[in-house]
Amino acid sequence: MTTDRGNILVVDDTPDNLRLLSVMLSEQGYKVRKALNGQTALKTIYQVPPDLILLDINMPSMNGYEVCKKLKKEAGIRDIPVIFISALDDVLDKVKAFEVGGVDYITKPFQAEEVIARIENQLIIQRQKKQLKQEIEERQKTEQTLRVYLHAVSHDLRNPVLGLSMVLQNLLKKNQEKKEGKIEVSWQILEQMSQSCDRQLNLINSLVETQQFEMGGISLNCRPLNLLTFSQQLAAEWEPILKEKQAKLQTIIPADLPLISGDSDRLWRVFENLLANALKHNDTGIKLTLKAEIIETNKSHFIRCILEDDGVGITPEQAANLFERYQRGNEAKKTLGLGLGLYLCRQIIEAHGGEIGVITQKNQGAKFWLTLPILEN
Repeated sequence: MTTDRGNILVVDDTPDNLRLLSVMLSEQGYKVRKALNGQTALKTIYQVPPDLILLDINMPSMNGYEVCKKLKKEAGIRDIPVIFISALDDVLDKVKAFEVGGVDYITKPFQAEEVIARIENQLIIQRQKKQLKQEIEERQKTEQTLRVYLHAVSHDLRNPVLGLSMVLQNLLKKNQEKKEGKIEVSWQILEQMSQSCDRQLNLINSLVETQQFEMGGISLNCRPLNLLTFSQQLAAEWEPILKEKQAKLQTIIPADLPLISGDSDRLWRVFENLLANALKHNDTGIKLTLKAEIIETNKSHFIRCILEDDGVGITPEQAANLFERYQRGNEAKKTLGLGLGLYLCRQIIEAHGGEIGVITQKNQGAKFWLTLPILEN
């Protein structure tokens, strides 16, 4: 037979036994390696772990029990099934074999059919364990992805909906004061409301593709993007929320800044998250500044954007894992949320080929930065 049915290590200090078992197993399609003592067996196992070990008990220097004990202490190899082969037929010997981690016990002299049957049985069990472990990991990954997705729906949709809601409430309030049946709405406000609705629809469409966060990466729809125009639109849409928080946003973006290749909807989510966090973790009346400049990194040109505020700042301890999943910023504010906003920001920026980080400045405000590649001509 030529089919490779598994990789088996045979450990026995008797050369005749090694040859017999090697021929027997090779004829059945198994790939066989041999070791004459425990020390050689351990080196072989560490180098290339086998699928199963046939292990003799009575060996000089290091017996089979000692070899098995050492194996079971190593994380990478402890799950390899060990079948003991021995002339010892005492019940206590068999019990000890199972106590040190053996999965089966074959007494010499053995029959070829019995050895093959016991080996195949353990390999089947091992394959089933691996399959079950893989299914559990995939299920956990799916559940994790679903949690990210549900958070993104509740977290990222909240900002544009809140802004649109505040615009409508202001219009209703003005109408109540005038006591008129009609509401006059400027073209600029209608345009902002329309753009906000478009962004919400685009966000919903992108969130439906849940696998983008953890399974296969984030898919981008990149186009040439002018950061000055982008920042002006962002500031205009966030004006109602900033006004409500008595906050001010200043944008310092050079008019001649090169274009970037970016997904405007994804990047909008990043900047919204950063703005929302600044307002959420600080008292009212903060000042925010959004800057952009060209930098050179490893002979490549990037645009670095910086959003800074004059709030309470961030300590090094808070910043250590800020962009990891389920991490929150200022716990003292007791804000709600799963701590996924900045994690998603990092995923989006890295998908663009950039980086994101924070400069710690306790009691001096927070300074978040991100880099985006310049659009190549």
